[in-house]
Amino acid sequence: MALFTVSSVMNGFENSLKTNMLGLIPHVEVQANKHTSAQMTALKTDLERSDYVDHVSLYRHGEAILQTNKDLHGVLLQGLYGDNGSLYKITDKVVQGNWQNVLNNSYNIAISRYLSRKLGVGMGEKLRVIMPNASTYTPLGRVPSQRLFKIAAIYETGSEIDMSLAFTSGASLQRVLKLNKNTAPNLSVSLHEPFELAQFTKDSQHILRDYQVSDWRSSQGTLFAAVAMEKRIMSMLLGLIVLVAVFNIVSALTMMVSEKQGEVAILQTLGLTPSQVQKVFMVQGLYNGVIGTAIGALLGVLFSLYINELLAAVGLNLLAGVELPVKFDVLSLVIIALSSIAMSFLATLYPARKAAKVKPAEVLRYE
Repeated sequence: MALFTVSSVMNGFENSLKTNMLGLIPHVEVQANKHTSAQMTALKTDLERSDYVDHVSLYRHGEAILQTNKDLHGVLLQGLYGDNGSLYKITDKVVQGNWQNVLNNSYNIAISRYLSRKLGVGMGEKLRVIMPNASTYTPLGRVPSQRLFKIAAIYETGSEIDMSLAFTSGASLQRVLKLNKNTAPNLSVSLHEPFELAQFTKDSQHILRDYQVSDWRSSQGTLFAAVAMEKRIMSMLLGLIVLVAVFNIVSALTMMVSEKQGEVAILQTLGLTPSQVQKVFMVQGLYNGVIGTAIGALLGVLFSLYINELLAAVGLNLLAGVELPVKFDVLSLVIIALSSIAMSFLATLYPARKAAKVKPAEVLRYE
């Protein structure tokens, strides 16, 4: 039950991070550098044939400073082209405004609810976007490129992405970055499963060998590695619970063998062979393991499904009313259940062998 519950919650937490964070950034970014727009378009077509790829889009980005009368904040400003919103699944995260206005209108921007509160601006208001890496020359000297943008959408993911990401159209970002019209955009590749990045890289190596490529592991890899390590450590620690139960089976069967030596000896005199005696105790121990695993699995599934309601019932509210995410990975749950049964079976071997070695003549000598 403990393993089922922890595994489901940790999988839900990992899936929530994957959706909220990796859903808003390119899984793989191919840099244009000196390549032409025609080459990038051809590469886009080649990448879309991969079984691992969900969508490929033209894409730009640049470091920007968002400034208002109240505050300023540094972000990564992404410039999207066409219906690129579907790639980032951000339309599900928009809480105010219209996402299409960001893509279709010039100098419109989408920021997070966190940035909206921090900068003190809301829907329809304007903020100044300053690009430190692009500049214009004025009589006063070199000045960073800047432009007023209108807030056309506000999104919220509930993750740290809200603090560092803003969106606009690719054309608007290109003009603010002072890029030539012939400058080719980068490619943003979205995979069906971000964790299949290694397989995609191996499969597409011959296509991408002449291009500079970066992926989500460079920015978010540390976080997901920490989550994976935490899952393994938690499973290992809670697996000790199963080991304790296994030792209980060993001790219970050993005590039973000691108490039932007379009955075992009588059965052997009636014709029961040592191997059959061994099987009796193995079935007895395995019965306990199977019943215990079945009850634990059922309670674990029920507890995972209603964990938030149970926590609320006992007054354990998480920070800001956040609910624990739950995701069932059928394969891992089956492995946990089968491992529990297998360990229960192994626990029966020693007591069963001990029972099979009972000698009827010695046990019944004084009966």
